Amino acid sequence: MLEIRRLVLLRELSIRGTLSAVARAMNLSPSSVSEQLSQLERETRTQLLRRVGRNVQLTETALALVGRVEPILDALEQAEAALTSADGAISGRVRLAAFQSAALTLIPPALTRLREHHPGLRLEVVQYEPEQALHEAWARDFDVVVAEQYPGHSAPHWPGLDRRQLLRDELQLAVPADLTVDGGPLPPGGELAALLRHRPLPWVMEPHGTATRHWAEQLIRSAGHEPDVRFVSADLQSHVRLVESGNAVALLPGLTLVDHAARLRRIPLAGRPLRTVFTSIRSSSARSPAVVAVRDALEAAAGRVDMETDA
Repeated sequence: MLEIRRLVLLRELSIRGTLSAVARAMNLSPSSVSEQLSQLERETRTQLLRRVGRNVQLTETALALVGRVEPILDALEQAEAALTSADGAISGRVRLAAFQSAALTLIPPALTRLREHHPGLRLEVVQYEPEQALHEAWARDFDVVVAEQYPGHSAPHWPGLDRRQLLRDELQLAVPADLTVDGGPLPPGGELAALLRHRPLPWVMEPHGTATRHWAEQLIRSAGHEPDVRFVSADLQSHVRLVESGNAVALLPGLTLVDHAARLRRIPLAGRPLRTVFTSIRSSSARSPAVVAVRDALEAAAGRVDMETDA
C-alpha cells in the first residue's frame, strides 16, 4: 500500500518545481522532502526523479502516478465532508483567500455571521492576489477563494474549480471632491476627457502585470492619451487616500469607495463597466458543510454590500 502523504509530496513537486518550494509549502525541511520521495521510489521500485543540474525532474512514470493522486485526494475530501456533517453541527477549518477590497468589505460581516451561526467553525483568512489564489486553491492550499475579473480579462480557469458570482461591481472615476479644470468644474459627461486633456493631476494605479492596471491603461489609451502615472501601489486604500488628499485621480471599483463618498467624487464611466467578484472552490468540496457555510456567509455579506455600493 502506497503512503498517501508521499504521493502528495510527489504531486506538490509536480506543481511547485523544486524540493525547496515543496518544503516551504508543506512546512518541512528540503532533506525531509527528499527522504520521503526516496522512500516512495523504494516502495514503487521505480525511478520517479532524475537529477537535472541542481534540481530534480519527474520521470514519465512519476507524472503518470501524479495523475492518479488527484482522484484520491478528491475522494478523501468528500469523505471528510461526510464525517463532519454526520452529527449536524458545522465545525472544522476553512482556509480562505481574498483580495484587499473584498477582505475589507465582505470578510468582516461574513465572519460575524459565521461566529453567530457556526461557532465551532474556524475560518482562516489570507489576503492574496486573485490569480495566484486560484492556483493555490487548485493546489489545495486554500478551500475558498474570493477573486475578481475585469472587463476583457478572464481569471484563470483551473481544472476541478468551480466559480459562483458574488456581485458585479461598477468601475468608476474617482477624483478629489473639489477638483477643477482651468478654474471651472469638470464638464458633466465629459469628466474623463477633460482630465486626460488638461492633466490637472497625475494618476495612481496598481503595478504592471495586474488585470486592473491593464484595464485602466487600455481605457485611457483607447481615448487617445497616455496616463501620467506617478504613483503605483497594490494597496487600493492608498489610492483612495491620494485622491481624497487632492494629489491624484484614479479608476477604482465601487466596493473600494463605499465608505468614502463624502470625501471624494465618484464619476460613472461611459458604458458603466463592471468587474465581477466571485467565489471559487474545488468541486470535490462542494458538499462540505463548512465550505458551504462560508460561501453562504460571503453571499449574504455581498448582498448587503451590493446595496450600499448602488446607493
